[in-house]
Amino acid sequence: MITSRVFVAGRASDEQVDPASAHDVLARDDTFLWLDAIDPTDDDLAVLQETFGLHPLTIEDVKHQHQRPKVEIFANYVFVVLRPIELTDGDMIEKELHAFVGRRFIVTLRPAPPCDMSEISSRWERQPELLREGGGYAIYVLIDEVVDDYLSAVERFEDDVDTLEDEVFSDQEPGARDDGQEVPDVQQHLFRLKREVVRLRRFAMPVRQGLDLIQERPEIATSPLGPYFRDVMDHVIRVVELADNIRDLLTSLLEVRVAQAANRLNEIMKRVTSWGAVILVPTLIAGVYGMNFRHMPELTWQLGYPLALITMFATAAGVWWFFKRKDWL
Repeated sequence: MITSRVFVAGRASDEQVDPASAHDVLARDDTFLWLDAIDPTDDDLAVLQETFGLHPLTIEDVKHQHQRPKVEIFANYVFVVLRPIELTDGDMIEKELHAFVGRRFIVTLRPAPPCDMSEISSRWERQPELLREGGGYAIYVLIDEVVDDYLSAVERFEDDVDTLEDEVFSDQEPGARDDGQEVPDVQQHLFRLKREVVRLRRFAMPVRQGLDLIQERPEIATSPLGPYFRDVMDHVIRVVELADNIRDLLTSLLEVRVAQAANRLNEIMKRVTSWGAVILVPTLIAGVYGMNFRHMPELTWQLGYPLALITMFATAAGVWWFFKRKDWL
């Protein structure tokens, strides 16, 4: 189902428009039309294609979801694909939004589950003087809201990285602590967070390129809207740079984690080797006297057995003291 909203001189009106007859509304000089469809059907797309003269390739892109963010320029409209996100306590949920933008109209298509458009439409209503600029301001607000969510995600990722730094350089291992709380698997958390950061950067980077293309269309990005597009461009660049910084920091933390695992393995091998050396010397002495040759000079010596035990104990204690002094035990 396609819903409509008509703005007259930048202000919302109660007029309802049939998408098939949108030409009558667009013929007026002071109107701006917003059509919105949640999970549009093939019939809805056919009506929009007929009404606005949409290229078949853009209709094909709408039908095939999970498109990468992009901006494509056509003769009478601009096709925009965005990937809005929703932050939850444990994950970043990605959504999809398609938009056709012209001088005096915008058509938004929201595949299920749809992203929220309430704040976007509220901003349109709060700035009627800017909405008179037409589709340029409408698409600016759309992109700005999406990028603001990206910034919120980056800020949360930065907090997560600070927490992970403390966990990486702590001495606690995954498992149960003395107080009964569970120690998280830091390495798994690092991999998961790095995957989220890379995914966010993949959403934001094409937006930067798309803004350049939009600003090349003066009928969309009019002169009064120039500062607004530059502002959202600055936000996108900031998202990309912060995502790169977080990704590099997470890579460094992963390398530190691997080095810590190697160091712990070295410590274990040192201890195992040291105890092996402590046991080796008494075993050597016992092995010599266990060869059972008939003509061994000490076999008939009454003090041989206790002296052998004392020698084994003394050499084992000496080897233990040596490794203890080197902090191998």
